[in-house]
Amino acid sequence: MSSDNPSIISHVSIGTNHFERAVEFYDKVLSTLGCKQIMKHPGAVAYGKAFPEFWVQTPYDGQAATTGNGAHIGFVADTKAAVHAFHEAALSLGGVDDGAPGPRPDYGDAYYGCFIRDLDGNKIEATFWNEKN
Repeated sequence: MSSDNPSIISHVSIGTNHFERAVEFYDKVLSTLGCKQIMKHPGAVAYGKAFPEFWVQTPYDGQAATTGNGAHIGFVADTKAAVHAFHEAALSLGGVDDGAPGPRPDYGDAYYGCFIRDLDGNKIEATFWNEKN
């Protein structure tokens, strides 16, 4: 990662109890945002545009994966259409709607996004920030 990267996050990881299905899900859903598999290890796949930012994996300790109450992962979308494509792809692959695409005035005028529960119940989001509002 270069020193000019504005992100404060190196990467995040989520656990899955359905590894192969989760990889299929994230391959298709994250491709709507221009992401791809960057790295792969037994039981773990990392996604990103240039470096491994988001990992899907079986838990290292061998225990069942669980979700965090109040936790979610937000992905950057370049357009409102990408938010819709993310949402539609996730639903078509078994994800559960947790907030349809649209503005959320409580989040600010620039916000446009959607929320999904993945196959393991993890909450994920795609967000487009329209600063031209």
